[in-house]
Amino acid sequence: MKKIGILHGMESSFPEAVVERINSKGIKDIKAEIAKIDVVSQAEPTEYAVIIDRISQDVPFYRAYLKNAAISGTAVINNPFWWSADEKFFNNALAVQIGVPVPKTVLLPSVERPTDTSEDSFKNLHFPLSWDAIFNHIGFPAYMKPHSGGGWKSVYKINNREEFFEAYHETGQLVMMLQEEIVFEEYYRCYCIGGDNVRIMQYEPRNPHHLRYVVDSKPSSAKLLKTIEDYVIKLNKALGYDFNTVEFAVKDGIPYAIDFCNPAPDADVNSVGQENFDWVVEAAANLAIERAKAQKPGQDNLTWGSFVSKGALKLSPASKPAAKATPAKPATKEAAPKAAKTATAKAESVKKEAAKKAPAKKAVAEKA
Repeated sequence: MKKIGILHGMESSFPEAVVERINSKGIKDIKAEIAKIDVVSQAEPTEYAVIIDRISQDVPFYRAYLKNAAISGTAVINNPFWWSADEKFFNNALAVQIGVPVPKTVLLPSVERPTDTSEDSFKNLHFPLSWDAIFNHIGFPAYMKPHSGGGWKSVYKINNREEFFEAYHETGQLVMMLQEEIVFEEYYRCYCIGGDNVRIMQYEPRNPHHLRYVVDSKPSSAKLLKTIEDYVIKLNKALGYDFNTVEFAVKDGIPYAIDFCNPAPDADVNSVGQENFDWVVEAAANLAIERAKAQKPGQDNLTWGSFVSKGALKLSPASKPAAKATPAKPATKEAAPKAAKTATAKAESVKKEAAKKAPAKKAVAEKA
């Protein structure tokens, strides 16, 4: 019997629905349940062939548990090693490499020195930063947000340099990034399951949370939807996420990827709506079943993106998506997710690099 476990926190509608849907299929020797954890001993296999992770971003104990599970053969959705190394600024850089439009973005050192560092720790940092060059490059209005994070925490809309420095001084030891504002005519949020199963949803981020998926207007063109779908597949194939959402702001017909580091995206029925909820439950259930069937105990059953196996420099803008495109309109047809790929030798070096933490920078902001 192969067991599929769902690891989650406060959310209930999605995890419970996925468990129910998997079990309702009546597949021989496959069973789903809410995951239970007791003693975690080094290199000891878990009882699960597959674990869908919905909470380890908030609970470091769970992240360590999932890594231990993964090296013993559990197929973890999403790869906990890559998720630990990933962050939004890097994602933007990767998007540029593979030809997906993103807003102009610069990285900012933390305004306060990290704990247990001194001025001598930052001899390589130019001081002060070339603020005029940064502001001229990004322009105003702009958004300042953590380079790694989510949930709209510590996000600021900045209208001028005075507002920038006022907000910057509130960010403490957070490493931030400053990003060009895209004044959009259309906005989309897209589920991507298994790397190539895409659900395109019209979205209005300015609405209250429970109304963000309520959009009266229709998409401007089928060509735009096809482009968005292609970009979603390219990003997720490069990143290696099994379960993610990608958001696009459309300006002058160009879809700019705004947010595509969401490996535990909102899937609550009360916010995404019943139709979208039913789709993502079915797609997640099918993915988990396929991964359970393909899982081999004692082997690497994680998904590693093409960035790991090929490197960003080889992912040219002219390269084609690794997967066959699915229909551009919101999909209702099941797409069979592919089995987990075996990690290459280069994946091992990425795992090691993920453990190295570059110290956050200190920049005492000049007064405007």
